Parts: sequence; structure tokens; C-alpha cells
Amino acid sequence: MSPAPLNARQLDTDPLTAAPPEEYQRRLRLVHREMSARSLAALVVADPANLYYLTGYNAWSFYMPQCLIIPADGVPHFFARAMDAAGAGFGSDLAEDRDRVHGYPEDLVHRSDVHPFDWITDRACELGLLPPDGQIAVEADANFFTARGYLALGARVGADRLVDSAELVNWVRLVKSDYEVARLRRAGTICQNAMLTAMQAVEVGMRQCDVVAQVSAAQASGTTEFGGDYPAMVPMLPTGTSAGVPHLTWNADRFVAGEATTIELCGVYQRYHAPLARTVMLGRPPQRLSRVAGIITDGMAALLDLVKPGITGDEAHAAFDAVLVRHGLTKESRVGYSIGIGYPPDWGERTVSLRRGEQTVLAENMAFHVIAGMWMDGWGYEMSEPILIGADGAERLTEVDQGLRVKR
Repeated sequence: MSPAPLNARQLDTDPLTAAPPEEYQRRLRLVHREMSARSLAALVVADPANLYYLTGYNAWSFYMPQCLIIPADGVPHFFARAMDAAGAGFGSDLAEDRDRVHGYPEDLVHRSDVHPFDWITDRACELGLLPPDGQIAVEADANFFTARGYLALGARVGADRLVDSAELVNWVRLVKSDYEVARLRRAGTICQNAMLTAMQAVEVGMRQCDVVAQVSAAQASGTTEFGGDYPAMVPMLPTGTSAGVPHLTWNADRFVAGEATTIELCGVYQRYHAPLARTVMLGRPPQRLSRVAGIITDGMAALLDLVKPGITGDEAHAAFDAVLVRHGLTKESRVGYSIGIGYPPDWGERTVSLRRGEQTVLAENMAFHVIAGMWMDGWGYEMSEPILIGADGAERLTEVDQGLRVKR
């Protein structure tokens, strides 16, 4: 039996208010330390998750050019479209120092002959944020840092000075503070409620879109104690033969008897994400599905029993893989990745993966989405867990039953 939806889950006593200034100061110190180790003159941050981590700025403005420029010595400055720069006064660490917020003119939006990063770069140079010498790191793999932005920046400071940041801020984010851990636990509570809503709603004759509507409502409403937030990825529920393929979303088809549905969704609290996956079978499950479900449950248990500070991502993967191999199964994809703050189109941090060859050593207060998806030819099974690495092992952020959910 799955537990009832949670409204009063035991949480840390840490007050869940807006991040105090010292939290942002701590984060900036870590970034500056890493910049110094790499001898960087400046860092250009465009990933909205990293912007939020360093400033608390939270708006759906990332589809337009925007960035935080961090000099090697000194405080960061935020650059955005003028109408969006005004939003830095709401809930962010920039609210008390508006001199660090700069809005580029509206007539630079959607132009082929000029780009906002022309203006941003010129203004940053005037402010001394981009010195005339030294390497400038950019988030070259960030989803919202475009090629045109890169070219505009390089044309003004010298393209030969630009280097890839190699997810510098993402790696700083990897180990969570107590403040962040408390948010992840609340995200787990919201996630559990959303998954229980989904599993209850999947019934013969129900439209897929109506199930997603209920899930979305549960994600946004959160609990009676705290509200939820929008997820970086929409709910996914491949059904029937499409269950053999991950990352499919939904349509208006009705669920039918004799088919399985894999559900992957997320709970979000103040941009901290806790993803979860489960599988629902409408009717008697075929023997192959029941068999794989049992193997995956055992593999997950083996991995979670092993995970603790000091082991590597490779060792965590090996624990899961050993169970599969005993039963003649293989899984080529990774079985987990780091999580925390997320913005569309992804809730992963793009740092540590639990996979073969991953030599990063796990540490206390890292968080992972451990995902045990098996996608076969025309059918599939998915089960995952969001976890925190505690001093003595893994802490599950939800309590949803891990087995195959059968509804007759």
C-alpha cells in the first residue's frame, strides 16, 4: 500500500524563508575560489539555475539574453532586458543593490543587425567587470547562451580570451547547504503527492491529458502548508507500446485495459526539484513485466544500500548492474544524476552521473535522481527515487511504494 498524501512531513527545523544574505555570500566565495584556482579574470553565467543559485533571481525571462558577470575580485552584476531587470527587485539578493542591475534597451530585442550581448559587453567593460587581459569563462553548454551571444561577446573582448567554464557553478552547487536540503525535502513531499495523484488517476477510459491536468494541479498546489512550483520538465507517461521509449509526454488517448504506463514527474519547491518515476499496470501484468519489476526493485535496493559518502559514481552503478547481470539483463544508460535547482528544459545539474567509469567521490548532502528505467521493444518499466546522501547512507525523499502498481 502506498502511504497517504503528505501534508505535515517531518522537516528540518531550519526556517524555510528567503535565503539570508550570508547564504549568497557563501556561494559567491565558493565560485570565486574556483575562479582563482583556474586563473579566470571573469565568469559569464547564463544558466538560469546558476543565476538563481547566486542571486535568487527567478523569472521566466531566460528565453531572452541575460547573464550574471562575475569579476575575479568583486561583486557580480546582472544584465537583462530592461523590463526583466526590474524584476530583480523581487525576492533576489540584488534587491538591495540596484546599481548591480542593468537593463539593455528594448530596441535590441530580436534584431538581426545587433545583439543584446553587444550592449552587455560594452557596459560590462565600462564597469571594469571584463578586464582587458586574462581568460573569460562562459557557460558554453548552457541552454540559453546562444551562438550569437558568444560571437558578440568574443568580438568585443577577443574570441581567443573566451574559455568554457566547464560547468564551474554547477559543480559548486553539487554539495547542498542545510538551507538547500530543507528545500529538497519539501520538494520530495510535493513529488510524493503528485505521484500518488497520478497513480490514482490512471484508470481504464481516462484520458491521458486529464491525468496530467490533475498532476499539474498537485504540483502547483503543493500541500496545505507550502505551495509548489512549476517543473523544469513536464510530466511524462508513455503508455502501451510507447512505454518502451522514455521521455514521451501525453495526448488525448484514453487508457485501455492490459497496458502499462510509466510515469515520470517531479515535485518542486522554490526551484529545488525531486523527480520520481513509477509504473502502473491496468489489468493482469505479463510475466515479463512482473519479472523485470522485481529485478529492478532488487537492483535499486542494492544501490541504495551501498550509497554513502566515499564511494564513486562507478561503484554505485556497479551495485545496480550486478543485480541485472545475475538475471541476464543489461542497461547501457546511466542509473542516476545529480539534482537540485532546475529550470526548463532539464532538472539535472549536469555534473555527476552514476555510471560506468564515473570516478567522482560522493559526499554528504549531494542529491541524486536514481533512475532504473528499462526500455524494451514495445514495452518498458520505470522506477526511480530522488535521494540525499546522508552521513550514513541514502535518504529517500519520498515514501511511495517501489513495486509495480497493478490496478485490476
